[in-house]
Amino acid sequence: MPTILVADDDANIRELVCLFLKNDGFTTVEAADGKQALALYASTPVDLVVLDIMMPIMDGWTLCKELRRASPDLPLLMLTARGETWEKVKGFELGTDDYLTKPFDPLELTVRVRALLKRYRIGSTQMIQLGKLILDKQTYKITNGTESLTLPLKEFELLYKLAGTPGQVYTREQLIDQIWGIDYAGDDRTIDVHIKRLRERFIASTDFRIETVRGLGYRLEVCG
Repeated sequence: MPTILVADDDANIRELVCLFLKNDGFTTVEAADGKQALALYASTPVDLVVLDIMMPIMDGWTLCKELRRASPDLPLLMLTARGETWEKVKGFELGTDDYLTKPFDPLELTVRVRALLKRYRIGSTQMIQLGKLILDKQTYKITNGTESLTLPLKEFELLYKLAGTPGQVYTREQLIDQIWGIDYAGDDRTIDVHIKRLRERFIASTDFRIETVRGLGYRLEVCG
């Protein structure tokens, strides 16, 4: 089973999180601060990290940034006692994949952990299924049974990015950096234009929808 690294300075929270993850079949390792978490990550094979924001020595913001720099494909789930929008935006911009506010439902925690692990496994196949639609990154084509559709490159990459992590919110800045590159000099409203085109192309689709998350960005939700 996957190994989960739990980083939190509150020993009671660590014990609770690890208890429920272990009950769900996961292996866990613990860290009391960001620096210890980084050292554990360097020495232990880890499949996902659950990290608190407010920690001594190295806080969750810095830990998130360092982990994402070391491993772009490592699933990260932030825990925090506060849930202000600016905190969520900062977390997503630094590279977290999901966000859970304390106090949390242990069942929701394990469901989110499983969902994140499932999302990241898609990367090895280069194929994503949205209902009846199949997105193939090797050919950059979308198939629906015997029908095939080819999108402009950036539209496909944007849809593939959103579809690879259903329910995850991406800011415009994240999408620009990950699809157009950090050196892109254009307006980040480019994202809005491409989202509008995708919505128009799939307006009749019952397989998915692209939602605007006010103050944050966009996410894709699978229908049905």
